[in-house]
Amino acid sequence: MTVLTSIGKAASPGPRQLAGRRRPVRETVFLIALQFSLVIAIAFLAVLLAYVISKGWARLDPRLWENMPSIRRPENAGAQSAIVGTIYLMGLTALFVIPTGVLAAIYLEEYADRDKWYNRLLELNIQNLAGIPSIVYGILGLGIIARVIGLGFGLITGALTLALLVLPVVIISAREAIRAVPPSIREGSLALGATQWQTIYRQVLPSSIPGIATGSILALSRAIGEAAPLVMLGAATFVAFNPESLTDGFTALPLQIYNWIGQSRPEFGVLASSAIVVLLALLLVMNSVAILLRNRYQKRW
Repeated sequence: MTVLTSIGKAASPGPRQLAGRRRPVRETVFLIALQFSLVIAIAFLAVLLAYVISKGWARLDPRLWENMPSIRRPENAGAQSAIVGTIYLMGLTALFVIPTGVLAAIYLEEYADRDKWYNRLLELNIQNLAGIPSIVYGILGLGIIARVIGLGFGLITGALTLALLVLPVVIISAREAIRAVPPSIREGSLALGATQWQTIYRQVLPSSIPGIATGSILALSRAIGEAAPLVMLGAATFVAFNPESLTDGFTALPLQIYNWIGQSRPEFGVLASSAIVVLLALLLVMNSVAILLRNRYQKRW
């Protein structure tokens, strides 16, 4: 639009108006680039899923989760011990990491004095730990948890190591979820006479559960696919029994897949593809639980 001056002449558009005219073009280009990136990501995922499912479809039957692994008879081999070990690992890891991560996030967001040097150092270390390679956590679990503490190389050692691996992610995501709660909720609760802990327990935490659940499930989704820390801990790639206690030996789906891929017979490649499909199905179930929890508490709050 042209702008009329006080003497009736049309003034030339200013820089802001020109920028406003160019902005829709830039936004359109940026939107197209985002959509193109999304299409590429989905296309690669679809190709990967199609390849894995087509290759492992012949062994996606009850033998896969009912039979134990075998290195001599691939036609009857299964992955029961790896599936059970993975489920136990994820359950113990969630039991260790979610309460610890949420409580640490509550302290850092609600109680910690950011002017104190040790609180700033703690926050810095948490952010740095989130980017450390997983093999370093495997060395930590081997040297401290397995040998110094003396827990051995059983299931509990693997779960504690994976919990340390994803703990920084859980803390960071929980802090973001707690920080997103409007301050008016806290102020209103305190104004009505509630203590700080009652405000956190009855108002802040329920409002932040969707974000905490999403971050925790994503962190566990990373842990379920990690093989390097378990290799450092000496987890066996061939286990023909299910763990019955926290100190028993174990295996997991990533290790079992690695073992089958390393075999020379082509039947083991089919088994590995079918085990990958099972691993992806477990990831899908975990993410679905996170979505259900998020939707449930968003409707409630």
